[in-house]
Amino acid sequence: MTTTFLAQVNHLEDFAAFAGFGMFLLIFVPALFVVLLFFRFVPLGLWISAISSGAKISIMSLVGMRLRRVVPSKVVLPLIRLTKANIPVPIGQLESHYLAGGRVDAVVNALIAAHRANLELTFERACAIDLAGRDVFEAVRMSVNPKVIETPMISAVASNGTEVKAMARITVRTNIQRLIGGAGEATIVARVGEGIVTTIGSAPTHREVLENPDRISKTVLAKGLDAGTAYEILSIDIADMDIGRNVGAALQIEQAEADKKIAEAKAEERRSLAIAEEQEMRAKVQEMRAKVVEAESKVPLALAEALHSGNMGYLDYINLENKKADTKMRESIGGMQIDISAKPPGK
Repeated sequence: MTTTFLAQVNHLEDFAAFAGFGMFLLIFVPALFVVLLFFRFVPLGLWISAISSGAKISIMSLVGMRLRRVVPSKVVLPLIRLTKANIPVPIGQLESHYLAGGRVDAVVNALIAAHRANLELTFERACAIDLAGRDVFEAVRMSVNPKVIETPMISAVASNGTEVKAMARITVRTNIQRLIGGAGEATIVARVGEGIVTTIGSAPTHREVLENPDRISKTVLAKGLDAGTAYEILSIDIADMDIGRNVGAALQIEQAEADKKIAEAKAEERRSLAIAEEQEMRAKVQEMRAKVVEAESKVPLALAEALHSGNMGYLDYINLENKKADTKMRESIGGMQIDISAKPPGK
């Protein structure tokens, strides 16, 4: 009996141990799941970093970001930088800008840079510039460190017809107040190019432009070319100048060639008219000769009619033929060329 009792006691101890292990699993597994779920939704390390940096943020705010599908690091880390820079921006505005598709890091960097440079830039304007598609941080950097824009070689013609080529360097800085809706660099370059062409074109000679290149800079700057643009023009400097071809002389040569061709065309027209008139006169001469031949052909008929009607006798006809023979003889003698210098034969 003692052996049986001991076996039963051992069996009860094994059962108790197994039951205790089962209870441990039932408690530990859900607790582990809850802890993992907590750390999944609550970035505890990020919260500790924010609290240690002085940024006011609660655990529930981080949980809400997870529920709204906002990456907490994209909002909390910029908030820490703003807090350290002593720029008060509520975390809700940062989250709203993130949900709107903006670049929170670029906006925060721009705000910090503007604050350090004593530039007036609010969070709302920085967000608007960022959502408009412009690089707000680059705009702030250009406000602090102006940018140089180089124009291509611009060709213009002075009043004396000589071509002058000029290249300018434009120093600009960003005008943050006009960055939204303002024109870009291409407009600045186009306006400066137009001013250079106008200034060179109004110069009496190209020599005056070469002697005073600063005249171009002063004239172009006085026009206020940065109106309506996102930049402020600080200076316009002529970097290079060159002389091109003499456009006035080339135009005069082309005009002379054109006048020559016109004169030749008119002369050819008059020659053609003269040739046509000559041909017409020859046709008229032939026509008159035909009429003379026709009239001469009627003379024998008239003589025959006169002889037949008795108006002319036979002797009259003979005398007429003799006179015709004498006339032909005189004509033949008059048509001969007599060499007076020729010596008579035998001398």
